[in-house]
Amino acid sequence: MQQVEKAARGVWWWVPSLYFSQGLPYVAVMTMSVVFYKNMGISNTDIALYTSWLYLPFVIKPLWSPFVDMFRTKRWWIITMQLLIGSTFALVALVMPMANYFQLTLAFFWLLAFSAATHDIATDGFYMLSLKQHQQAAYVGARSMFFRMSMLTGQGVLVYMAGRLTELSGNTVFAWSVVFLLLAAMFLSLFLYHRLVLPVPVADRAVVGEQGLGLAFLSVFRKFLAKKDISRALLFLLMYRFGESQLVKLAPPFLLDSNVKGGLGLSTAHVGIVYGSIGIVALTVGGLLGSYLIARDGLKRWLWPMAMAINVPHLVYVYLALALPTNLYLIGVAVAFEQLGYGFGFTAYILFMIMTADGEHKTAHYAICAGFMAMGMMLPGMFSGWIQSSIGYANFFIWVCAAAIPCFIATALIKVDPGFGKE
Repeated sequence: MQQVEKAARGVWWWVPSLYFSQGLPYVAVMTMSVVFYKNMGISNTDIALYTSWLYLPFVIKPLWSPFVDMFRTKRWWIITMQLLIGSTFALVALVMPMANYFQLTLAFFWLLAFSAATHDIATDGFYMLSLKQHQQAAYVGARSMFFRMSMLTGQGVLVYMAGRLTELSGNTVFAWSVVFLLLAAMFLSLFLYHRLVLPVPVADRAVVGEQGLGLAFLSVFRKFLAKKDISRALLFLLMYRFGESQLVKLAPPFLLDSNVKGGLGLSTAHVGIVYGSIGIVALTVGGLLGSYLIARDGLKRWLWPMAMAINVPHLVYVYLALALPTNLYLIGVAVAFEQLGYGFGFTAYILFMIMTADGEHKTAHYAICAGFMAMGMMLPGMFSGWIQSSIGYANFFIWVCAAAIPCFIATALIKVDPGFGKE
């Protein structure tokens, strides 16, 4: 029986919820875990090292992205991973009261990371298979906005909730257990919702071809590496966020640490407001503005302004570390300015990945690009905690500003079609 492709209809029924669900496990593993371990008394060096290792599943996801293409549909993978992620959130909450909670929660965060990486592959592939190229560019702002809303929910609302519950109960473990059980309930609800509403595009099918599994798997990588100017593209993917990858690991600890340690001494609830709420709103606004301008003028026109925007605002953290202000509004404005630039600048990165992945095997090729993106976050993040512990917050943020140089070099080397991304 012939299927009717419905992906272009009712896009607002599934793009918002799908990218909200893509962001939730990511923000839990990469950001909420940092605040959680900081609340539990883990050192900055260990937090940065072990939570940076959680990027590894996103780095190596290209190794199994071809299998997502070859087995089952993207829709099946999305729904199955959402069920697994919801169940794992519940397991994280259950092991928190145990004496060896650190090892156990890290193990489940690893499972979350692998499940989330697989979910990412299927989600991005489903998006590209369901929409035409001009629609993909048009909805980048929407998908980014709801991805950011999941970040607002995770590192804003839920971190604030953890802080308030800790203040009310005096029990950090209880507070964070409630938060992760709530995440489990949210994700299981998303699993049920997407099982009902996701469209069934004709193009969404398992593709092996006549080569067989082994040759088809190798062919995906061979065709990716054969793309024009691929070495420059990979350098860009690795270096574009070289500074941001280090800042993101130490910004929450900086906000939480006392003045004696060089931090701002905010409560967990205040971090949820300033970094997780105000910051994410600003980041979302920056992303929507970036999407609008690229859709109007094309990626090439805005590439350099976006590369500047993702790096120059890091200077506000140098000011915060030197001045150590106590005014929450001033801190909020500074964090919002940096996040606005990040959201604006990151739009160019997403469109560049779509451009690089375009063509045959676009799902797997986009996953390869995303793997290099994750590597660009993981490797600098791993040593960022050691650098900060060695030189202090103020000098660390100066180093982060200097880390813009590799980004600018990589940006100067890439070539972008003047019309790409333009409606």
